[in-house]
Amino acid sequence: MKSILITGCSSGYGLATAQYFLQRGWRVVATMRNPQANTLALSDRLTVLPLDVTRVESIAAALEAAGPLDALVNNAGIGAMGALESTPLSKIREVFETNTLGTIAMTQAVIPQFRGQRSGTIVNVTSSVTLTPMPLTSAYSASKMAIEGFTAALAFELAAFGIGAKLVEPGYGPTTRFAQNTDLSLEDTIPQAYRDFAQPILEGFAEPALTTDPSDVAMAIWQAVTDGTGQLRYPAGPDAIALAKAA
Repeated sequence: MKSILITGCSSGYGLATAQYFLQRGWRVVATMRNPQANTLALSDRLTVLPLDVTRVESIAAALEAAGPLDALVNNAGIGAMGALESTPLSKIREVFETNTLGTIAMTQAVIPQFRGQRSGTIVNVTSSVTLTPMPLTSAYSASKMAIEGFTAALAFELAAFGIGAKLVEPGYGPTTRFAQNTDLSLEDTIPQAYRDFAQPILEGFAEPALTTDPSDVAMAIWQAVTDGTGQLRYPAGPDAIALAKAA
């Protein structure tokens, strides 16, 4: 039985991905900061573990408890939207600690196991902000673009050991908790001087032409883990697919 560890499983893409792999007979290690937030149905193939990807000791404990793995999905992340001018540097550091350094730390920690068994797949979940510039997302975009470069380079580094490194790039998902995963409101991060510029952008987010559902991301992650190819990037959701084709 194959095993996968997924970060950020309390909601959104992580939750949908855990359900998707469970339905297909995998053993799933679903991690989240607070396991009491788990809504996954009980299963003898499900293990729920606490994990804070910004703490090295938490990563080590989770991987030890998880046991042998065939795949890792780095999905845990936090959102940040607003004018850079009004986004505190402390918030930008927090975004990078989770989205960028957390992904790198998880990847670094699992490589020895995968290298030893000469197999394994690492999937890093980024965003469609890496496919086209999007206003009012500069700090968030930077945190995700860093993982794009990291993963592309790492794929070459790990291929000699039979390890895959891949990217899943979700589009805009209004049903996810992206906007909730921050303690700053748009009133905090979009000052009055930016309101005229920001208004049509926010209206576009409120009524998008195309959106991404968590199930779209789960299917893309499944493909990345199981297709056995050297493909690096997997846009997820109709809007992300359209952006990728236009790039």
